[in-house]
Amino acid sequence: MNIFEILGMLAAIITTTAFLPQVYKTWKTKDTKALSLTMYTAFFIGVTLWIIYGFYLNSLPMIIANIITAISALTLIGLKLKYK
Repeated sequence: MNIFEILGMLAAIITTTAFLPQVYKTWKTKDTKALSLTMYTAFFIGVTLWIIYGFYLNSLPMIIANIITAISALTLIGLKLKYK
């Protein structure tokens, strides 16, 4: 692993874990008033495109981080639709 792969992995860990408290809080409270369905849908599409780009670059950190983030965003979208 070179320094750029290590930086990529570190960035992936930080940005992905930063997103998880919102998922946990929303899951626990079932309060989705403050969540924007449009924003999370656009975010999910963008993250999906990052996954495709990660496969193109063969970048494991990019792929893993964005898959976890996509699942988190999709979870929030599902909760928003369920608990409107």
